[in-house]
Amino acid sequence: MTLDDIKSVLRKSGLEIKLEERLPNETGSQLRLRNGAIVNYFDKGTFSIQGVNKKIVEQALGSGASESATGASTLYPNNKVFVVYGHDAVAKAELEAMLRRWGLDPIILDQLPSEGTTLIEKLENYSFNVGFSVVLATPDDEAYPKGKEDQKAFRARQNVVLELGMLLTHLGRSKVAILLKDQEIMERPSDIQGLIYIPFKNDLAKEAGLLLAKEMAAQGYNIDVKRI
Repeated sequence: MTLDDIKSVLRKSGLEIKLEERLPNETGSQLRLRNGAIVNYFDKGTFSIQGVNKKIVEQALGSGASESATGASTLYPNNKVFVVYGHDAVAKAELEAMLRRWGLDPIILDQLPSEGTTLIEKLENYSFNVGFSVVLATPDDEAYPKGKEDQKAFRARQNVVLELGMLLTHLGRSKVAILLKDQEIMERPSDIQGLIYIPFKNDLAKEAGLLLAKEMAAQGYNIDVKRI
């Protein structure tokens, strides 16, 4: 399916295209629709759908999966993994090294150009064609209910919680794993049921690697068990 094919189907389905522009990394084009949905078309012939009302667009285009120009179906066009992190530089470096050892491509925001965009816009731009996210929740902040200092607890930074919520909306619960450091003293960043929490204390790779690899393999990532 070509970009022109997609635009034709959208118009015939009554889905108005509000804006068309090239993707930030020049790998394809992005169509923003009036109903809030977004279609990302990649020059290699695949596409992905995100944003609100994406189910309507999936039905119009015939599939929730990306479709290649030859008719083959694939979930995502690459091995990218979005990484969210706080202030624990050691844990972040361990996670990045582990993912690269598995042959994956971690997307880390502070290593990418902002191009004048806000944090939220930057996250939206770089997470559109990612099939899984790993959220590193470390005890960076302390907080307690007003007037109840005796209930003080450690928690992840607010930017981590914000990005977690955005990625849950974009990818779904099964495609977001939260690596929770020192869970005995940590306040979990969300009380949403069904989230994937993987605890660890000192050695991220040894304590959390196998469980994370299993979750990612279940979502279609090809991870060599010899590298775990």
